[in-house]
Amino acid sequence: MFFHDPGYMLIMLVGLALTFLPQIWVKSAYNRYSQVPASRGETGAQVAERILRENGVTNVIVEEVAGQLSDHYDPGAHAVRLSTDNYHGRSIAGVAIAAHEVGHALQHATGYYPVVLRAAMVPVVNLGSQLGPLLLMVSLGMGAVSHAMPGWAWGLAWLGVLLFSASVAFHIVTLPVEINASMRAIKILSDGRYVTTDELPGAKKVLTAAAFTYVAVALYSLIQLAYWVFRLVGSRRN
Repeated sequence: MFFHDPGYMLIMLVGLALTFLPQIWVKSAYNRYSQVPASRGETGAQVAERILRENGVTNVIVEEVAGQLSDHYDPGAHAVRLSTDNYHGRSIAGVAIAAHEVGHALQHATGYYPVVLRAAMVPVVNLGSQLGPLLLMVSLGMGAVSHAMPGWAWGLAWLGVLLFSASVAFHIVTLPVEINASMRAIKILSDGRYVTTDELPGAKKVLTAAAFTYVAVALYSLIQLAYWVFRLVGSRRN
């Protein structure tokens, strides 16, 4: 049913664009600046450890993790995890990413509210992101088969919208978390102790490209939500 809907196919195409184009941008920026050594000569791990130490965060460790661009902060384990190239490497890209992930650790250390909110949303989001679209597809499919959506299916559909909305809200809340972490990183790197003034624009380009991936995900989730609401309203009118 959905694959015969031009609107749904358009959403799928937009989703593909919003998924792959930002990834291409990130990899392009990363590949470029991962080949440019930071003149201060510190590895990503050394940069991360020094930033943590200078900000009085003593309960966070820095670990190596396999993969490329697999860098992340694990709040449960109190660990900044850097991919192998960034952990051992001394590039501008590695320094920028290390500073960004430490930015997340600083957010947790200072109780940055969007981080607290996002953590509280996780259980509902895990349920809503999987169950919400399923309920919508089942209820709309039932309406298409019977040519009139039963009352219980109508209620089920709006429950699906509500659950999926939690996932959309999560992606929106993630934006200030990621942008703030990058802003913290840029502020730290701007003092010249980790990268030079000439190297800072390269670090900014890497962080900007990475941040846009979260903007794209949030935008796509909003478009999906609008599509489902439009379909439900249209079914009600019919």
